[in-house]
Amino acid sequence: MRTKTPPNRLSQFAAVAIIGIFVLGFVFSPLGAWTGAVLGAWFIGTQKAWRGFLLLAGINFILNLISHWRGSPLSGIEYAGWTMLAVVLSVLPFLLYRLTSQRRQGFLSTLSLPFWGAALQPLGQMILPASIFNHYSLAQTQSAISPLPHIAAILGTGAISFLIYWFAAVIIWMWNQEFRAKKISMGASIFGAVCVLVLGYGFFLQIIHPVASQVLLTSPAFAWICFAGGLILSAWSFIQPGIRREVWANKTETVALLRSPYTGDPLHVVSEDGHAALVSQSGERFPVRDGIPVFLEPEKLTGSNYKYNRLYETIGGFYDDIQRVACALRGISPGQYLWGYLRFLEINPGDSVLETSVGTGLNYKYLPRGARLFGLDLSAEMLTNCQANLRRWEMHADLFLGNAEDLPFANDSFDVVFHVGGINFFNDRAKAIREMIRVAKPGSRMLIADETEEHVKSIYERSPVIGRYFKNRKEVVAAPIDLVPPEMREIHLEMLRDGRFYALTFRKPSFATPNLANSHSLG
Repeated sequence: MRTKTPPNRLSQFAAVAIIGIFVLGFVFSPLGAWTGAVLGAWFIGTQKAWRGFLLLAGINFILNLISHWRGSPLSGIEYAGWTMLAVVLSVLPFLLYRLTSQRRQGFLSTLSLPFWGAALQPLGQMILPASIFNHYSLAQTQSAISPLPHIAAILGTGAISFLIYWFAAVIIWMWNQEFRAKKISMGASIFGAVCVLVLGYGFFLQIIHPVASQVLLTSPAFAWICFAGGLILSAWSFIQPGIRREVWANKTETVALLRSPYTGDPLHVVSEDGHAALVSQSGERFPVRDGIPVFLEPEKLTGSNYKYNRLYETIGGFYDDIQRVACALRGISPGQYLWGYLRFLEINPGDSVLETSVGTGLNYKYLPRGARLFGLDLSAEMLTNCQANLRRWEMHADLFLGNAEDLPFANDSFDVVFHVGGINFFNDRAKAIREMIRVAKPGSRMLIADETEEHVKSIYERSPVIGRYFKNRKEVVAAPIDLVPPEMREIHLEMLRDGRFYALTFRKPSFATPNLANSHSLG
């Protein structure tokens, strides 16, 4: 019998304390200058670049229009116009940072945000009314009793803004690296050393020569240096991106497993004008976009599949962060959380492992190394984040955009096939299970895991953002044990997490049966 691991109280306390700091930042502006920059860098990093820019600008505009328009000497329309311009200038550095960091994810990418933030601040100072600029300038939001304004009087407000923006970018970079000492030690040390040197220099000048002003950081040259730095870093990211796409023409073993999800025909790779595609003998064509073959035809995305795909396209960017915060508040590690069901898998070195509805690939991190990983999902946004995770974890998997009800693989292709999350709301759960069985090798053990009705009602239905997707359902959530073909062996259903999650396992027979025909499902 498995014993329940007690929660880590230190982890819970740290999570609550950090959340409290960010909440306090909304009411205490000196703190908010730092936490707001972190939230901005995080939020735009969870979205597609332009969508994140528009959402971030819209949220800032509405909040500031509501909270500050009464105290402004400007008229309503005039104030709204200047506020909108100020919002665009304040959010633009985050957009440029997002465009850079999505192509290069190393520590150098953190410099994009402070470069552009410090470069664009003088522009705002020139064209915005003083009352508007002072409200949006990060350096100006520091309290008069703080030492930063005194240092800013010597080093220049641009230097302080640079440090605030850089702090935000470094925190997000370390968060994405999961604060692993091996990954962040050098970058964190560089950032800490620069901060100590700059602030120490400011304190020194304040004590020794308080009227000093003719230094590099106080002159307009600093803004131009930052502009040049941002331009060079951005251009470098686009000319030589740090992300390399695999050449599908070289993936002969993987291509040999692929079949058209609609006809079952074998596929081969063709390349035209530098773009790869998978083509069948009958003329079916499936493009490869950003390294991911696309087996999903928009017109065939209907019903619940269409509905919940829209949800995952929206939350895909911060799906992992929600999981990490939830685990921290519960005092458990993500590994403990996921191993509750992953322990049912039987994976040996060299095995080919397919996860349908792979999402952001969170399960991959905790699977035994040495296996060949394959993943399929309905959401392009989730797969994009899965690619980013795999790069951070220094892992590899072949990913596919497609429907779990029509898998693009040959019969008997994988040693292990499993599914976690999503099947509760498929259009055709029975067909998805038959497809898992079809592509699994004889004798392999399969896993299907998802939330129970209790979890859906108590958590999902009550959530402010996603609740509308789960209310007014026609069917209650139930483990699909009745949909598993009776010829499967070792069918077992286990309830996990106090009845809020289920794990359904079964084994494909090692011998052929009449109900397990080798013909490909034609849909």
